[in-house]
Amino acid sequence: MTLVSREKLFAEFDAKPPANPASVVRCQSHLKFQLPADYVQFLEQTNGGEGFVGANYLRAWPVEDLIQYNKDYHVEERVPGLFLFGSSGGGEAFAFDTRSPPPLIVAVPFIVLNLEDAVVIAPNFTAFLQHLYQSEGLF
Repeated sequence: MTLVSREKLFAEFDAKPPANPASVVRCQSHLKFQLPADYVQFLEQTNGGEGFVGANYLRAWPVEDLIQYNKDYHVEERVPGLFLFGSSGGGEAFAFDTRSPPPLIVAVPFIVLNLEDAVVIAPNFTAFLQHLYQSEGLF
């Protein structure tokens, strides 16, 4: 897979300003796993945002909202081991699957959050972004 430049990846993505480093540390302190380095790098450049990455839509949540959104969706009870970080802007949530290191990126339907419905999208966050750009659909 040829890597697409950051400029191309985010040409149609409305990126928010970089995350406050203290917010990243605060979020990390509430987690039972280490946020992947490539995701932290994304936050250091773009604290979430939304828009198209290639043909696929991405709504990436700001780091300040991650803990609360995971609580609101009852992630720990419904899909233990997953940690949501955004969505397709529609019916799919995107998450880190922390059940085995390093965390894989999965998509899971919002309607009924269920581990059996989680589909691996990519082995890491960087590959996830590249997949969104280079694929016609999520799967």
